[in-house]
Amino acid sequence: MNGDIFFRSTPVTVVIETGKNGLASSAVKIDNTDVSDVRQVPDHQDVADSGSATWFLQDHANEQDAEGTTITEQSAVFEAPGLCYRNMPAVITTAVGQMAVSKGRQGREAQNLVKVYLANIRLKEVGTDVLITAYEPLVINPLSESASTVGAGVAVPAAQSGGFL
Repeated sequence: MNGDIFFRSTPVTVVIETGKNGLASSAVKIDNTDVSDVRQVPDHQDVADSGSATWFLQDHANEQDAEGTTITEQSAVFEAPGLCYRNMPAVITTAVGQMAVSKGRQGREAQNLVKVYLANIRLKEVGTDVLITAYEPLVINPLSESASTVGAGVAVPAAQSGGFL
């Protein structure tokens, strides 16, 4: 990789399996993106496919200044034959973890406990990783900005609150 970062204004459809509830999809248009925080993984930090999602989850926790990060699940590597470039399929790994993070510029005293789901779609032929992250709040800190909207304490899962159909 030569260090250049290129973005195309191409709609990307992300499909996330929601378990027994079926599929949810979202179209994301990548353009006018703030790339000030985009960084290339240095060559000495390149990660083998099998541990890539875990590595990215821990890196994400470091970038978020998270505390108490634990990895609770990690998938095996599997190919996505429907997502190919020059006949080389992308490979996907996933990881799930928990961490204490603050919203925005709030300090550690306002950290919420969240479960983080991360999928890494590795486009080997292009030399790019696409990360998808989703957060599930577990405990909302009374000092968090979120407490005024959803209340402090143990969070109600979205499936129980009607958030998922």
